[in-house]
Amino acid sequence: MYQPLTLFLGLRYSRAQHGQGFTRFIQRVSLIGIVVGVAALIIVGSVMNGFEGELKQRILTVVPQLEIQADDGLDNWRELADSLPPANGQRALVPEVTTAGVLQGQQQLQAVQVQGIFPAAKGAEVQLEPLQTHLSAGQLALNEGEFNVVLGYALAQQLNAWPGQQLRLIAAGGGIYTPLGLLPAQRLVTVAAIVRMQSEADKHLLVMHGADLARILRMAPEQVSGLRYYFADPFQALDAVAQLEPKLADGLTLKSWRESYGHLFDAVSMEKRMVNLMLGLIIAVAAFNIISSLMMVVQDKRADIAVLQTMGLAPYRVWRMVVLQGLVTGGVGSFIGLLLGLVLALNMNPLLQALGVDLSFAGPAGLPVIVDAMQVTATVLAALTLTFLATLFPAWQASRLLPAQALRYE
Repeated sequence: MYQPLTLFLGLRYSRAQHGQGFTRFIQRVSLIGIVVGVAALIIVGSVMNGFEGELKQRILTVVPQLEIQADDGLDNWRELADSLPPANGQRALVPEVTTAGVLQGQQQLQAVQVQGIFPAAKGAEVQLEPLQTHLSAGQLALNEGEFNVVLGYALAQQLNAWPGQQLRLIAAGGGIYTPLGLLPAQRLVTVAAIVRMQSEADKHLLVMHGADLARILRMAPEQVSGLRYYFADPFQALDAVAQLEPKLADGLTLKSWRESYGHLFDAVSMEKRMVNLMLGLIIAVAAFNIISSLMMVVQDKRADIAVLQTMGLAPYRVWRMVVLQGLVTGGVGSFIGLLLGLVLALNMNPLLQALGVDLSFAGPAGLPVIVDAMQVTATVLAALTLTFLATLFPAWQASRLLPAQALRYE
């Protein structure tokens, strides 16, 4: 089968079994380094993506992703909701009543962030979905007038509260002034259900019917604290801020999840970058070994290259031959690393269970793994790019080889 001469020579030298044993050893080490580096980046990146996805699901599906709030409440929230253009990735826009408060158990108090939702409102199923998914005990029965509440698992444990038990909710808003001072708004509430999000939100999560919370806060009928957005991807809330902010009237403010949980996701993002950098050094070391191996190959094949040049092989073809030889090593290593990384990432939990690793800390589903096609492609392209850069200097040295000097002592 016809092949270009430079490709034929590059493939031949890359798989040659004769020559210096140390040179072949360095080539094998380079190949293994690229395989390990690419596979490790794919596996660790997929696991980190999984944990980030779990954080988004367990925190950002419960806490407000984006809110439109007014200091004195919204009386015309329906008109406001109809006047706002749909944001990119918007799933729902629902009314809410929120306040800070204190929940009193039998022996202790715990600060909470109270969320009042309206189960009958349009889009409320998006609000109820994460609560129903992570329901741990009780029934999700938020009926108006019953003053039922849903607690996070960690909060319920701290207060030793379980479904059916009554607790006292003391709200930060809605207080009235009396001759004895400010009398805070408070009410006995009944624990209807407990949800276990397995995240920081469990410590302060308290959800109840919006009408009941509005009554505790002594708000006017049909008045709400603000409007709450839900997005297909919670990160889209940050883009929606720039889209919606110019369209809001005076007295209305936008508040995104980043103000409360931005530090947590920044830490995860920084950790991902640092881990990728450290694992990328494996590929960089393998690329450095390719430089060493190609330099030794050029030194070992000086006479062969000189003979080829005397037969008419141009210097640019010599350069191309050495580059192709290095790219064969990088391409084969990247392909094997790609296959190995995908197989191990997609079968991570069965393999760890077979090895006897305890995965109870990750929940019943095991380690979360999300294979991102763009990330995998970027990893392979980065390995090939480093390999190509590693071949430039040896190829340049080979193209500058003078046949007379190389064959002087042959």
